Amino acid sequence: MSLKLFRSTEFSSSSLFSIPEQREAMHPAWLILLASLWIATACNVPLWRELLRLPELDNLRGLAFGAGFAVAIAAAVGALLTLLAWRWTLKPAIALFVLAAAFGAYFMMAYGVVIDTPMVTNVLQTNPRETLDLLNLRLLLTVLVLALLPLLWLWRTPVKRVPWLRRLFQNALLFIASCALLAGTLLLIFQDFSSVMRNHTQVRYLINPLNSLYALVDLASKPFQLDSNTLLPLGEDARLAPLPGKPARPPLLVLVLGETARSGNFALNGYGRPTNPKLAGEDVQSFRNAWSCGTSTAASLPCMFSHLGRQAFESRKANYENLLDVLQRAGLAVLWIDNQSGCKGVCDRVAQADTSNLKVPGLCEGGECFDEIMLNQLDQRIAALPAERRAKGVVIVMHQMGSHGPAYYKRVPAAFKKFQPECTSNALQDCAREQVVNAFDNTILYTDQFLSSVIGWLKAQEPRSLPAMLYVSDHGESLGENNLYLHGLPYSIAPDVQKHVPWITWLSPAFAQAGKVSTACLKQRLDAPLSHDNYFHSVLGLLHVQTAAYQPSLDMFRPCTTP
Repeated sequence: MSLKLFRSTEFSSSSLFSIPEQREAMHPAWLILLASLWIATACNVPLWRELLRLPELDNLRGLAFGAGFAVAIAAAVGALLTLLAWRWTLKPAIALFVLAAAFGAYFMMAYGVVIDTPMVTNVLQTNPRETLDLLNLRLLLTVLVLALLPLLWLWRTPVKRVPWLRRLFQNALLFIASCALLAGTLLLIFQDFSSVMRNHTQVRYLINPLNSLYALVDLASKPFQLDSNTLLPLGEDARLAPLPGKPARPPLLVLVLGETARSGNFALNGYGRPTNPKLAGEDVQSFRNAWSCGTSTAASLPCMFSHLGRQAFESRKANYENLLDVLQRAGLAVLWIDNQSGCKGVCDRVAQADTSNLKVPGLCEGGECFDEIMLNQLDQRIAALPAERRAKGVVIVMHQMGSHGPAYYKRVPAAFKKFQPECTSNALQDCAREQVVNAFDNTILYTDQFLSSVIGWLKAQEPRSLPAMLYVSDHGESLGENNLYLHGLPYSIAPDVQKHVPWITWLSPAFAQAGKVSTACLKQRLDAPLSHDNYFHSVLGLLHVQTAAYQPSLDMFRPCTTP
């Protein structure tokens, strides 16, 4: 007997992941209670930190509200876990909840982001390269403390086996008790709870991991709200109208999609730093009052190429074809060149080229390529497009890596790291804000170089075409203002820096003359309000594509175009 006990104890102490035989089995209800309390308290530090900042909670009543809020979260988590409290599912369910809460807590604490449906969409669409940019020691330590150590304890804790009928009865009782506790607690704190939820909308996106679970359910329900299997045609009547100036050359339009660029960091828009030395020497028009239709690429990109506008796009019941489909239907040759993480479905039906994984010396390093790679072999890519379409005109879309964070320093060649010292970490909160801004401004300086190079290439095409360029960013970025970093906050609560985007046009004299567009008039409208809602219709107007989908009132060029 003593030998058997000794061997059991010895085996237990020598194996980190084995379950000690001498440890008393724990009832499932206790595991649920402990996991719920851990999640509601330790894993919700971002929520408690935000609540402490609210002036109306800076008193004893606020502390009572916080305690009640924690009990309500624990009760809600407990109720959900009881639905999964079966022999083979309880520990995996707890593990998933704790891991989701730990990762959510890190990103909310580190970058000031919140977890909602668009953010979860971004996570699901993140490629391995973007994932690697987010890994750092602080993330590993946070997940170790909040998740891995508790889960190690969970793994080593035996669970008491309960006959399934008795477990069904106990789970039902525990679920009812959890719901009753949740309802009772909310009734006690309802006045403060409703006030906080109404006046501080961001708080509802910090309730961890209920925010992630709600976002996943909302995302899963999208097929019932949106018929994603149906693609409605758009612009079937599209045709190219002759340019008013009757030129002998076809148009060549480059649409550059900026990534995470802030309007306020462009010297062309009044920024105090020389971030646009090359563009300052070009005849460009930089519009200072342009706004995005989303705060992430996944939200903005499909929206800006849609004819619907932001509000109608968000409430649509089915998907439509987009701007590129209409341009192609009008007879133009269309090419999408991507140096980032894909077109989010926008370019599915046009010619495509991916430059992000090329290995060109001087233009590619560290598993990604600088944006100037998109000009590499561009003439050959255009030559591969159908000749009959090229004869009518060419539209090239260039999707930048731009200012994609948090590793801003990786997006810029060494020659353009002018602003020093720069943050060379993907844990932005570990850098002084000045270093973060320096790293970001270097990306704008390199975007200036890239756009200047695009204009230079376009100028070389003038003997054969009528060149023009339109640059618009998909969304902006937070650089530490109010402890917020990156982007992706819900549009209603996102700061302006995440929505205020640069919008720059360059029209060659031949293009402007052929299209009867007055660049002098455009320069007088640099402060006119613009948004991604104008993008679809402005591109159609610029190329004189006639279709019932075109709305002249949303064409930014129309006030400066003569018949």
